[in-house]
Amino acid sequence: MQVPDVIQLLSDHIANQIAAGEVIQRPASAVKELLENAIDAGATEVQLVVKDAGKELVQVIDNGSGMSPTDARMSFERHATSKIKNIEDLFKIRTMGFRGEALASIAAVAQVELKTKKESDDTGTKLVIEGTEVKLQEACATPTGTNIMVKNLFFNVPARRHFLKSNTTEFRHIVDEFTRVALAHPEVAFRLWHNGAEQFHLQSGNLKTRIVELLGKSYEKNLVPVAEETELLNINGFIGKPEAATRTRGMQFFFINNRFIRSAYLHHAVSNGYEGLIEKEAFPFYVLFLEIDPARVDVNVHPTKQEVKFEDDRLMYSYLNAAVKHALARYNIAPSLDFTLSPEIQSLPSVQLPMTERQREETERGYLSNTFSKGGQAHFAEKSDSLKHWKELYAIAASPSAEKVQPATEQAALHNENEISTSINKNTLLVQGAMLVTTVKSGLMLIHIRRAQERIWYERLLQEWNNGSTASQQLLFPMQCELAPQDAILLNEALPDLARIGFDIVPFGQNTYVVQGVPTDLPAGEERNVIDEVIDELKHESAEGTTKRSEKLLAQMARRLSRNKHAIQQPEGQQTLIDELFACSQPEYTPDGKKVFTMVRKEELEEMLG
Repeated sequence: MQVPDVIQLLSDHIANQIAAGEVIQRPASAVKELLENAIDAGATEVQLVVKDAGKELVQVIDNGSGMSPTDARMSFERHATSKIKNIEDLFKIRTMGFRGEALASIAAVAQVELKTKKESDDTGTKLVIEGTEVKLQEACATPTGTNIMVKNLFFNVPARRHFLKSNTTEFRHIVDEFTRVALAHPEVAFRLWHNGAEQFHLQSGNLKTRIVELLGKSYEKNLVPVAEETELLNINGFIGKPEAATRTRGMQFFFINNRFIRSAYLHHAVSNGYEGLIEKEAFPFYVLFLEIDPARVDVNVHPTKQEVKFEDDRLMYSYLNAAVKHALARYNIAPSLDFTLSPEIQSLPSVQLPMTERQREETERGYLSNTFSKGGQAHFAEKSDSLKHWKELYAIAASPSAEKVQPATEQAALHNENEISTSINKNTLLVQGAMLVTTVKSGLMLIHIRRAQERIWYERLLQEWNNGSTASQQLLFPMQCELAPQDAILLNEALPDLARIGFDIVPFGQNTYVVQGVPTDLPAGEERNVIDEVIDELKHESAEGTTKRSEKLLAQMARRLSRNKHAIQQPEGQQTLIDELFACSQPEYTPDGKKVFTMVRKEELEEMLG
């Protein structure tokens, strides 16, 4: 009996759906492709209309060159393109994309209606396509340019539609893509509507104006221009002053030949240029354009073209790092002095040869030596002879037998003090300010102080949340907080939950908020950090995650409130911490599942000691 063949060719319909899964992952993916098509068509005005976070409608209207009836029909075929005629062209692409490269993927998973007309044509073309099947093609009256509507995305792929996140999160991704394209093309006017409300109205202008219009007026006074030209690449754009750095990522933009890319390697080059100027956890702001020979960079690593490979990564890193440092130094934000000695200086006799005894005596009699060796002055530097025996002093201090040199009376006083301390501690020991060790019947218990505080605060906040009785403390000086538009979208949704835990935050103009009150125990200056963390959490929230939002919010607040080290410096505070921990319903773990305490049994201790 002959075994039937098992390998079969996929139908064009299924192949298109698989290809679409690589390129069109969410409504924002369609937005990106359609906006880039409009730019490549030479549009000077582009309008984006979105409904239901793009799930119901994504519409892009441009005044570009438009398409002929044949081009309009061909643009929906797989592998249709206007700019690749041979394999060499694949590695010289400078434009974004043109119609056909993404339209086939979009049409495979949505209902698409296209109207387009070239300026030289009397009438335009209308196309209606559902799941790659052409339903209608006819002549129509329409302005020069292209008007494309993508309706009911993933209507024929329910599984993919199910994995879309909440409307707020999906719309934020759309704003992200809109922001990237608008930043790359400040000469083009853009407008964005969502559910009938206009979100952005951007006039054509320069990059600085576009940054301020898109990201907020707070950046206007914090922008530092970058302009460097080298034989490998040209670097232009803006970086932020250190005070513009934030604890959440999202305000970092790299463009290679005007195409937005992601690169952790290049991001490290920029961050390293801020070394000593911002906290390690902070992310600097930047909008940087790198112009490089297309042959030296591969943009086809991933279908979305947001990941790239360079011919020489290390050289790119060095140039970018130097450009950032130079820009910061030029505007007196970072020191530009180079403290490394050049080879010419290192070869001088004064550096190479040892100092003679005569030179030493003359130096010590000189003005500088006398000035810096006089006691009782702010700039006093002690002569080296007085520290000749520092090693011996250190050895005595570090030795376990050091206490033997103390007078007998002093040792007795110290012994009594230790006895009193032990009795007050009730067998509790504070270890390096981070852990408590206490005795129990079966051995020792080690308690992680900050995690214990986190568990205690979480259960306290949860009880207040359930009772609706969270106290709020009004600020004497309310804090004004301006956010990027995409972050303001997320904060708006979280305002009711923040109010329920004690935050009094009110809108104050477009994308600006005023913090008037905070939870009573929140440390001063933590208000913005909590807001940033809430926004960062919402960025990654799934559609089902809204039900657990309150738990995550309370856990974040518990982490912020658990950084009080002073409460456990005194023995009474230590005992209170232990009592409150074991009054919790779940004392063993923090809200995010980290262990709070562990036991070391008597048998284990004896085994350790042999």
